[in-house]
Amino acid sequence: MTNRLRELSAEVRELEARLREGGGPDKIARQHKQGKLTARERIARLCDPETRFIEIGLLVAYDEYEGQAPGAGVVTGIGTVSGRQVVIIANDATVKAGAWWPETIKKMLRAQEAAMRCRIPILYLVDSSGVNLPYQGGVFPGQYGAARLFYYNSIMRKYLRIPQIAAVMGPCIAGGAYLPALSDLIVMVKGTSFMGLGGPNLVKGATGQTIDGETLGGAVTHTEISGVAHYAVDDDEACLAKLRDLVSRLPAQVVPSERSASRELRSGDNADHPLYGILPADHRMPYDMHALLELIVDDGALDEFQGQLAKEMICGDARIMGMPIGVIANQRGLIKGRAGEKPRFGGILYAESAEKVAYFIDRCDREKIPLLFVQDVSGFMVGPEAEHEGIIRAGARFVEAMATARVPKLVLTVNHASGAGYYAMAGQGFDPDFIFSWPTGRMAVMEGESAVQAVHGPSMEAAKAKKQPLSAEVSASVNEMRADYEHQLDARYAGARGFIDAIVYPEDTRETLGLALRASLQNPGPHLGPFVLPAHFDDV
Repeated sequence: MTNRLRELSAEVRELEARLREGGGPDKIARQHKQGKLTARERIARLCDPETRFIEIGLLVAYDEYEGQAPGAGVVTGIGTVSGRQVVIIANDATVKAGAWWPETIKKMLRAQEAAMRCRIPILYLVDSSGVNLPYQGGVFPGQYGAARLFYYNSIMRKYLRIPQIAAVMGPCIAGGAYLPALSDLIVMVKGTSFMGLGGPNLVKGATGQTIDGETLGGAVTHTEISGVAHYAVDDDEACLAKLRDLVSRLPAQVVPSERSASRELRSGDNADHPLYGILPADHRMPYDMHALLELIVDDGALDEFQGQLAKEMICGDARIMGMPIGVIANQRGLIKGRAGEKPRFGGILYAESAEKVAYFIDRCDREKIPLLFVQDVSGFMVGPEAEHEGIIRAGARFVEAMATARVPKLVLTVNHASGAGYYAMAGQGFDPDFIFSWPTGRMAVMEGESAVQAVHGPSMEAAKAKKQPLSAEVSASVNEMRADYEHQLDARYAGARGFIDAIVYPEDTRETLGLALRASLQNPGPHLGPFVLPAHFDDV
């Protein structure tokens, strides 16, 4: 029997390895010849040794632009620098000289929002030629165009007081220069960095003046003449060392309790991690969610809340890396009901389970306990019984409790994420702090077969009643719809469009959730939307 999770994991690993090569060996060699490290080399040297870097949006745009925009030309994520969690945005100059594609803006905004949600420092490693001009229509204008980056810069600097440190390690041209200019500190590298509203060629065309880049906007110019930058260093290594030093001087962060002494299976240490054996080969078949949760939470200990009530929904208290968390998860399979009651379908939300979860969320919110939603949900129950029980009202109660909870919310999709159930389980539209998926995650309004029945059911039933095959036209449409849904249900499709922050492998799940939780806890709250201004921000 095939192992669906293992096979999909292998496919995703291969794709991610290719994307991490950026523009390829030739472009990497060119970067090195210029005396510069690549974006990923810079991040690896910047982060503390033996610590995890959660890369956000690696798959964004991988299936667009004929594969010419791996990672959308920017690396973003959460790392640990000088013992504290930070957000890092690093232009990948091996991809179109670090130019901004429309999706580059999307990734950078998501990273800035992570810094604001978590109230953690953000570091910009700038090495970009500016807007990718053929695609300027998706970069320059609009509410969420490039200007939004500078809006977030300003809000973080003026009101949220989130430290922003920029390292100009290559070109930084035109409007992109405002990204470091709106930061608290700027470090520039002698000989390889440039910062200016226009480069030498633009100056020549606009004013007729001839000037070299270093004199116009190099490190010495901006630290000794204009005063725009604050530190000039000799090379990339010195720049990264300076960044680590500057981060180490920041006031201490909130440090949650240390991780528990439970066993840890790090990435690559155990190719036969037991989590690979939990999910069935067929995504429609049942399995025990309790067994999955036991391998994620500390010491396998989940103190279940109302465990004998509405068993299709699991709620309970646990710890991850020593930090308390409230867990909300979908149980799969056929759930035995109370005496005299019909069994229930796992993965489906009923009125009783919605009320149970809403109460649990409210309680966690009052006690300031973060929430982890483990999604394998197919939607809310339909039919006369469900409607008469008030499923709409109960579902709205669930959604409102989740949407207005002021504590950090983390999401892990392990299988299905469908219909309004996806929304209720802290779907992306409700601004969870972080949203991850296993390679097996399937995100859509419904499964492909359900969509086929919704659209072509009458034709299929009519053909069946007449004992005739489907017409060639209807059969082709059915096959096309099934293929489209399978493609769009793939976790890679969600990753390419930024519907999830990252695809996480089973053996990395605990450490990834632990780092994300630790980062989010730096903000005491409220965790509502990208950011909430201080209550008396007029006095800030």
